[in-house]
Amino acid sequence: MLRTAGGAPMSESLSDRAYQILRDRLIMMDIAPGEPINEAQLVQELNIGRTPLREALKRLEVDHLVHSYPRRGTFATRVDITELAAITEVRLALEPLAADRAAALGGGHVRAEIEQTLHTISHLTGDETRRSLMENDLAVHRLIYQAAANHHLEETLIRLDNLATRIWCLTLDRLPSIDAHIAEHQALLKAVLDQAPETASTLARDHIASFEASVRAVL
Repeated sequence: MLRTAGGAPMSESLSDRAYQILRDRLIMMDIAPGEPINEAQLVQELNIGRTPLREALKRLEVDHLVHSYPRRGTFATRVDITELAAITEVRLALEPLAADRAAALGGGHVRAEIEQTLHTISHLTGDETRRSLMENDLAVHRLIYQAAANHHLEETLIRLDNLATRIWCLTLDRLPSIDAHIAEHQALLKAVLDQAPETASTLARDHIASFEASVRAVL
């Protein structure tokens, strides 16, 4: 079997790349809810074989981002607003834990990335493009999950945050302002860098509760 320079199976590396590309396209609605996944087109576009692509699609199905139907093919899942309560319930339990651990470690091995992200979002305003705001939101949350140094916690929260972001995408244009959302990110990242676990935990919980309230207000 062909292997990468690091010794990993080549098919696994290609599958990971396909997974990450398609995951972000699905989250950002580049692939619209309900849209069919064109495997032949993706094989050509991503320059990979069908095997790694199908491995990536299996992972995306576990993430509830695509669904396969016998004899019909694979489709992007539709965004289910009714899932917001269930997603929020779990995030309210786990996001504060991740923030607490990240702050206890002062950002750990991604501290420099957190500092850079904090600098970037400090210059954001509600006038930014929707895509830019969503990308920065994803970056903030993923960095905190990484900084928590618990891969089980990270994987679970990434999956939930991805689903929450798709719901946010549907309502973002109707929200009156997201300046407060940006400010919450700044405070949270500062708490992590300042090694203030209790503050970070509280801010994370408040952030998730505020997100749900904002979305529900425009539904």
